Amino acid sequence: MYLLELGGEDDAFAAREAASACTDVTRLAPGLATARGVTDRIRGLAYTHAASELVGTAEGGVDAAVALLDAAGIDRTGTVAVRARDVQGTAGVSTQRAERDLGGVLTDRGFAVDLDAPDHELRALFAGETVALAWLELESVRDFGTRRPTDKPFFQPGSMEPLLARAVANIAGARPGRIVLDPMCGTGGGLIEAALVGADVLGNDAQWKMSHGAAENFAHYLDGDGVAGLPTPGRYDVIRGDATRLPLRVGAADCVVFDAPYGRQSKIANRSLSGLVTDALAETARIADRGVLVCDRAWDDAALR
Repeated sequence: MYLLELGGEDDAFAAREAASACTDVTRLAPGLATARGVTDRIRGLAYTHAASELVGTAEGGVDAAVALLDAAGIDRTGTVAVRARDVQGTAGVSTQRAERDLGGVLTDRGFAVDLDAPDHELRALFAGETVALAWLELESVRDFGTRRPTDKPFFQPGSMEPLLARAVANIAGARPGRIVLDPMCGTGGGLIEAALVGADVLGNDAQWKMSHGAAENFAHYLDGDGVAGLPTPGRYDVIRGDATRLPLRVGAADCVVFDAPYGRQSKIANRSLSGLVTDALAETARIADRGVLVCDRAWDDAALR
């Protein structure tokens, strides 16, 4: 069993993204979840910071954590360190005391402490009334600040932040060997995040300015070796066309992601927003059997047609 350290303000959303890289994800406490199995795709998650091999959980504070560790079997050798955290400030515990007392349990068992480069790191997570202990296994790559929308070669107002874009891509199913389509790709931010976790991506936009700009952004972020700790970036291409009549065969993509037009920044030529999104959903359903739509209103009726 594994412990997941969730990020962001919506644990349900974070857990949904985590399910793209883990099996049997169950929310445990504020900012925490468990999973029965994990994969290396943890490294590419936006709203999961770490996955650790679960030692156990208990109700209570530092004393409960010490008792939990004292009773646990530890089949490890090498140096150790303890990192404690009061998750979302919900527990009101002294993390310094937790690290000191838990470290004392480990040194009493013969482990040497190395705070700089330990062979094993024990995570002590206090969330509300729950404490969880786990040995760190994987951490996600936290490089999203290098791709802020305003820092991209081509920028337009209203572009999605890379953290959310990565989560959307993961939920849709982006991974090596998959093809991800965005029929309204804009500046290409969503597909950049999908490609950085290994998916091949295809962008489409009705405006020449957008399709040209997306291609510029793709070349900037996806040509080369990619991000350390993540797969080699997938291949990319961009076309200009109507999102409701794409020149693609049935089943041409594995999954679809797109950000529905909204607000005054969006340009919609000669048609209603409702008609555009409804027809685009129908078209993408022809091309792929799963997808994620980001929007500022519900499109359930259109999605179910």
